[in-house]
Amino acid sequence: MTADDSYDRLDDDDYPAYTMGRAAEMIGTTQSFLRAIGEARLITPLRSEGGHRRYSRYQLRIAARARELVDQGTPIEAACRIIVLEDQLEEAQRINAEYRRAAAQQSDRPAVG
Repeated sequence: MTADDSYDRLDDDDYPAYTMGRAAEMIGTTQSFLRAIGEARLITPLRSEGGHRRYSRYQLRIAARARELVDQGTPIEAACRIIVLEDQLEEAQRINAEYRRAAAQQSDRPAVG
């Protein structure tokens, strides 16, 4: 691996760069909270060769959203379900927007024949 390869990972939201302790510190929660959302299958941290959990920036954003909901009084299982549904809604809206763009491009083309 070259130094350039290592630097490319700094911009990769999916690269598991953070230990459990550092991840908990970054989002202002406990390691047990991260374990709980892992057990609820909201996020699945990668494991280092030594078996330690490693989190990506993307996973930390999800964990921070879960923490926000739990801090507002939402039970952790419900918070995890809400986040999954929010993610599904966002994906459906993205796909819908793609279909609309494709349909608009089709209607802008002159008729052939």
